[in-house]
Amino acid sequence: MYISCFAQEELALEIIIDDDCNIKEHEHSYLRSTAVLLGVAATIAILIGIAQALVVYRVLATVFFMRSSWPFLSEHANTAAVMSGAVLHYLTIVIMTKVNRVIATYLCNLEKPRNFTERENSFTSKVFTFQFVTHFSSLFYVAFFLGRINGYPGNYIRIAGEWRLEECHPSGCITDLFIQMCIIMILKQTLSNCMEFLSPFLKYKYRTLKDKRSRVHSEKGSERHTTETWRQNYRLVDVHIFSLFDEFLEMVIQYSFTTIFVAAFPLAPLLALINNVLELRLDAIKMTRLQRRMVPRKANDIGIWLQVLEAVGVLAVITNGLVIAITSEFIPRLIYRYAYGPCAQGKEDIDCLTGYINQSLSTFHTQDFDKRTVVEESLYPNTTECRYRDYRNDDYSFSVQFWHIFAARLGFVIVFEHVAVCIKFIAAWFVPDVPQVVQNETLENKKAYLQELLVLIERSTEV
Repeated sequence: MYISCFAQEELALEIIIDDDCNIKEHEHSYLRSTAVLLGVAATIAILIGIAQALVVYRVLATVFFMRSSWPFLSEHANTAAVMSGAVLHYLTIVIMTKVNRVIATYLCNLEKPRNFTERENSFTSKVFTFQFVTHFSSLFYVAFFLGRINGYPGNYIRIAGEWRLEECHPSGCITDLFIQMCIIMILKQTLSNCMEFLSPFLKYKYRTLKDKRSRVHSEKGSERHTTETWRQNYRLVDVHIFSLFDEFLEMVIQYSFTTIFVAAFPLAPLLALINNVLELRLDAIKMTRLQRRMVPRKANDIGIWLQVLEAVGVLAVITNGLVIAITSEFIPRLIYRYAYGPCAQGKEDIDCLTGYINQSLSTFHTQDFDKRTVVEESLYPNTTECRYRDYRNDDYSFSVQFWHIFAARLGFVIVFEHVAVCIKFIAAWFVPDVPQVVQNETLENKKAYLQELLVLIERSTEV
């Protein structure tokens, strides 16, 4: 039987097993669909809430580190808060990975898919959505909201009316994003690989030791030689139906890390390559020596993962455009170079970015501080004004330069997104999803099967 449709294959197997089987019909319930939709929305809201809790933690950690008696920690309180927040983010990823799987399984059971293929697609889409929000909600906050929603001196946005929201690193918000991604990716790759290999390895060693202790010493030599292979196979670690699913999910999440924020973390593809080279060997040892063989299942391709990868690719184009335009200093530097800098005024004997730092800072008068802000007169005597990163006038309204930069950022995102998406689709058209060798081999197999079937039909019709 050579059937390319999974639904037809499963139906054919049911008929082969039982000719009088009752076919499970397609069902649709608006009540169940609404419940599943609300469940997905509630789960995403909870995951976003966890990301906001991490924001609150970093704010409180910054205050705690600044009050530390250790001078080095107090001077680098912001960086220490970001690093500890990244470690805490990784711990939430480990915990929520198990919770997300349980929730997705419950929602799939509530949805009542007709066959295994529909259940697998539904489970895959839900688990990936939950895992994506778990991994990237905090990163999206750092990339696009950190330092932009905290107000300005004299009008800061505070948590519980007391603690100011955190600000970006003095070198820019892209540094915070780099630190966050670097820590999460390194921890996830190293610790996850160790756990993936050590778990079946320790289980196998435990079963081997247990089997040796329980073995009857009076067993004859010939019988022992005959049953040794059986015992060895029995000691292998069990595999469940979603063992291969876990490998796909890990690779897709890694692909998301290496593409979505690659503009902020260019080393991500290199780290992924090193990790994959090591993991390839570890998985080979795990699957061939430590685990039982998976039950083979015919498939035309990787299924719904193709649509997931395509969605990640489109999102990566948009996100990298936003990172370059909003998070980095690329657009403000261009605007200053060609509109406000020395070169824009006709001065050719000086660098075009001279004075950029001073131009990117606004002036704040200390008399406009709110009552809760106290200026240390002993540290800053006779200080009447200070500078902060923003483009504002003396009345703290946005300056004309701010709107010039905003318009340039918006235009850059639109142009970059269209050009990059076009290049992406052209590259996808040139590189087939399925290798030609596999396509040709499948075609030859189909041809051989049809020829054999035709011969059988001709023999059955002979008189």
